[in-house]
Amino acid sequence: MNRPTLTRILLSVLLLASHTGQAATRIAILSFELNDMTSLPNTPEEQRRTASMRPLLEQALGKAGDYEIIQIPAVDQAAANSGFGYLFRVDELAAKLGERHGADWVLVGQHSKPSFLFSYLLANLIDVKSQALAASYAIELKGNHEKVTQRGIDSLADKIQASINKPSL
Repeated sequence: MNRPTLTRILLSVLLLASHTGQAATRIAILSFELNDMTSLPNTPEEQRRTASMRPLLEQALGKAGDYEIIQIPAVDQAAANSGFGYLFRVDELAAKLGERHGADWVLVGQHSKPSFLFSYLLANLIDVKSQALAASYAIELKGNHEKVTQRGIDSLADKIQASINKPSL
């Protein structure tokens, strides 16, 4: 093997090693809360739909980039949440919960349903290091079919990825 070829191979190996040495971004996604304001609230179907959002988002982020999903047990989330929407409104508390579990980011979400015709995915992305809100999202879901939910989750995953990968100023 000649010297230029060996040099290229060595540089390729070093480049690959330095690239794989970077740690994946660690994100904790809390279970979405259902805020159903319709005349027939909290049906089993809507509760199942809302419960499916976290696993769908974990899958979407897994496909979208180099993320390590941090699992926070439901009992820990419930213990930190003093009442409906508390973790959604108190960024520092959500950040501390994520920090205890080794996350870099925490996503706190709600599924808000003011009508039978549409609902909203509301989500706050919390930077654990600064314990501050990094981004807030509101995605309208028109209808309640699986495809509508999946499209909304995919859109949310894209927005989260863009926020996390945004260069700091």
